Amino acid sequence: MDPITIVLALAGIAVGFGTNNVMTRKKLGSAEEAAKKELAKAKKDAGRLVDEAREKANKAAEEARKEEQTRRKEIKELEQRLLDRQAALDKKLDELDKRAENLRKGEGEVEQLKDEIRDIRKKQQDKLEKIAKLTKDEAAEKLMKMTERDIRGDLTGLVAKLQNEAKDVAEEQAGAIIVGAMERMASEVTAERTVTAVKLEDEEMKGRIIGKEGRNIQALQRATGVDIMVDDTPGMIILSSFDPVRREVARQALEMLMKDGRIHPGRIEEVVEKAQAAVQKDVMRAGEDAAREVGIIGIPREILQLLGELKFRTSYGQNVLKHSTEMAHIAGIIAEEVGANVKTTKYAALVHDLGKALTHKMEGKHHHISGEMLRKYGAPEEVALAAEQHHDDVEATTTEAVIVRVVDAISASRPGARNISAENFAERMKDLENVANSFPSIEKSYAISAGREVRVFVKPTDIDDLGAIKLARDIATKIESTMQYPGTIKVNVIRETRAVEYAK
Repeated sequence: MDPITIVLALAGIAVGFGTNNVMTRKKLGSAEEAAKKELAKAKKDAGRLVDEAREKANKAAEEARKEEQTRRKEIKELEQRLLDRQAALDKKLDELDKRAENLRKGEGEVEQLKDEIRDIRKKQQDKLEKIAKLTKDEAAEKLMKMTERDIRGDLTGLVAKLQNEAKDVAEEQAGAIIVGAMERMASEVTAERTVTAVKLEDEEMKGRIIGKEGRNIQALQRATGVDIMVDDTPGMIILSSFDPVRREVARQALEMLMKDGRIHPGRIEEVVEKAQAAVQKDVMRAGEDAAREVGIIGIPREILQLLGELKFRTSYGQNVLKHSTEMAHIAGIIAEEVGANVKTTKYAALVHDLGKALTHKMEGKHHHISGEMLRKYGAPEEVALAAEQHHDDVEATTTEAVIVRVVDAISASRPGARNISAENFAERMKDLENVANSFPSIEKSYAISAGREVRVFVKPTDIDDLGAIKLARDIATKIESTMQYPGTIKVNVIRETRAVEYAK
């Protein structure tokens, strides 16, 4: 290789290296200068932040000193007020001590004056006894005898006059209270009947209800104990029974069957059970609504159940539950006027006829049963007593019992409130069923067709066919010997055997 070329190459390399070195130093100098600027800026910012923090700290310390001074001032003022109050109390205590001391001195002076007055009175009494030659007791007795002799006649006349005036005023006030209560409480009178009408959507439904050879209507009558009349009224089916509960069960069952469309003996029994459960719910709801209406809370559930059953009971055609709620309102008004216990009076008036829900199951008068049931299920004794005493065969011993007795007479004696013939009819129907139920092995019995027929269902395992014939004759004989009735009564004993099995 040419030496000149080598020299030139080395010279180029040296120049390039030097140039690169100069540029690197220049860059390092620029970076160092930038770093110094950033450091100076950071120091400046740090100083500013420190100054701001120091200023805030000074302000916070100043505010704390001011708050401390204010608090110390308030504490000092409070201490001063306490000291002033203590000084005032000490001053008052000193004054009270002085007044007590003065009172003690005054009491001594009063006792001294009393002793002096007693001495003066004793001396005067001794002088009077010497002058009259009578002791104090003798003079008082003589004066009383003279006074009694002079005014005895006047006192007798005055006492008689006052007694007559008091009697007249009491009668007027009692009449005003009763009339006012009756004016403030007015309710409708609804005559209960022994039939219920169910409207049909079309006449074809009658045939479905009757069923083939009358199977459906017989099953329905057997399950409900209600006489069903299909052909009497166009577009209507008449349910006849003296027992409102049975009529309601039959009505609901019939409506459910017509709505569902499936009408056959098996379905009828199922629907009747559902209707009985629904009526049971209605009974409880009716009792709760009645208690809520009159404003009585805390009534035991068993009592509400019996109270709700009164919705389906009548007394001489008057709905017993309506009669009871009406009585509770009137009784509350009268109790408030005469100063009796309003809650006890309303409670007793509401449940006074509770026994009428059980008279077909228990022996005894309904008001005695009412008292017994109220005590059994935890009602207050004063309520049970007032309910038990609302008739004349038991003496009323409390004001509340007297009010319940009076209000019962008011509610029952209003024109149109009661229908005696309907009540007598219902009693005769119940007696007819009771005669049938008095024999053994009876499952259930229904009096239907206005008492012209009694249907008796017997337990097939206890009585055979010949026994059923004998039972029908025995029931008819007992009806003839114990009851009075027009015409004839058909005794229909039904013995039914069912075999049930399930395919699985």
